[in-house]
Amino acid sequence: MDKNNNICLGDTLFPDCPVRNILARVGDKWSLLLMHQMMHHQEPMRFSDIRKAIPDISQKVLTSTLRNLEADGFLVRKVYAEVPPHTEYTLTPRAHSFMAACRPMVDWAIDNFAAIMKDRVRTSARRTHCEGASA
Repeated sequence: MDKNNNICLGDTLFPDCPVRNILARVGDKWSLLLMHQMMHHQEPMRFSDIRKAIPDISQKVLTSTLRNLEADGFLVRKVYAEVPPHTEYTLTPRAHSFMAACRPMVDWAIDNFAAIMKDRVRTSARRTHCEGASA
């Protein structure tokens, strides 16, 4: 979404480029994580369930992310006209196909997380030491 809450339809500079267009949408901060969380549930998920699974996402950003994923055919939104009303989200075959392609990357991130965090700490300490020495 842009700053006026309009759904962006993809890369405006290169709208016909599938890599830029699609990855700009699913490569944001939350889309991959949201679909990864939903893959672990056999049942459809309610908005509140998704918020519990990803507690650091704001309600506004979650709503925007869900709308974008729905617009791109990665999930289906089903509204139940009950009292109180509720909404459920389910991943589509497109999302399952996408997540299958992403699985090696997710596995790589899990396998390399500890080493990368160690390198970040080491680099940060080195920078702090160098900045302290130059002061």
